[in-house]
Amino acid sequence: MQVLESMIHHGHERISFLNDPATGLRAIIAIHSTVLGNALGGTRRFHYVTESDALFDVLRLSEGMTYKAAAADLSLGGGKSIILLPRAGEQPTEAQGRAMGRFVESHGGTYIAAEDVGVSPQFCDWMAQECRHIMGGEAVSHGGDPSPWTALGCFNSMKACLRQLGRKVDFSSLSVGVQGCGATGFKLAKLLRTAGAAVMVTDVHVPSMKRAVEELGCVALGNDRNLFTEKLDVIAPCAMGGMLDHTTIKNLHCEIVCGTANNQLLNPAEDGALLKQRDILYAPDFIANAGGLIRLGGLHLGMTETLIDQKVSAIEETTLTVLRESVNAASTSDAAISYARRRIDAARQSKLNAHAGAR
Repeated sequence: MQVLESMIHHGHERISFLNDPATGLRAIIAIHSTVLGNALGGTRRFHYVTESDALFDVLRLSEGMTYKAAAADLSLGGGKSIILLPRAGEQPTEAQGRAMGRFVESHGGTYIAAEDVGVSPQFCDWMAQECRHIMGGEAVSHGGDPSPWTALGCFNSMKACLRQLGRKVDFSSLSVGVQGCGATGFKLAKLLRTAGAAVMVTDVHVPSMKRAVEELGCVALGNDRNLFTEKLDVIAPCAMGGMLDHTTIKNLHCEIVCGTANNQLLNPAEDGALLKQRDILYAPDFIANAGGLIRLGGLHLGMTETLIDQKVSAIEETTLTVLRESVNAASTSDAAISYARRRIDAARQSKLNAHAGAR
């Protein structure tokens, strides 16, 4: 992958690489946009097969954060960072956390790190010992685990999907499949079960799946069956991205796709259009899963708890607005990107006008 060409294609402002021989840390920070403000986005620890896979992931994730912040009406830009693990399941260390903190600090606040896959509040606090621009810790930085707000925002987005289809907002008659019972998936399943939905779960980590069965009364999907071929009302992708592609979408038997995972569509333009052709309502991921960003971003910006809760609740109306606009768009995904870009373009034009007026 040619880095500069990829940056131009996705519209990125800056990509930084780190190799720290003392700790073995290898990391990438991608800042997509700072038009609306400094870029906030999580740090992901993950084992990638190739460096190209890692770069592709951080480019898409950081771009999605730009749209997520814009659609949520936050004065923040979009960025993301990844730590490339040499092998899956490698345990985090304080030395690597502190090295990552120094890497983030070198950006002078234009990038603000937080939690993502493989990163805990403890790791955030390790980073925060070396950096002033960390959210998601509990002792050194603040904000804690944002997953309850991510799950709640997705639940609110599901309500909008039901409204868009003219259905009663009543989960007691719904069957929902949750792919991934991690931090957000488990909490989403809990909200759904509390609301009366029948929930089917799957996870590559069997103990997580068993926990959802034992504590929430979910039904576990056997290893020989594919969640994306089950006949369900709603499918909620809550694991890694790229799970919805041409083949997966052709085999779906659901009315709604609404989950907490980032970058659910492998090829957004083509896959979003195919979902629309099949009359499957897709809640754009960066709107549905914005609750965690709203929580940490709101705290970073000095918002009150009440205002943060109001913004997470507003995900329902934002989703509904985009779904209605998508009637005249190629897909709900395209409509969501247009919705976010309108705010970004307006802010960019305002800055240009202010600059011109100052000359």
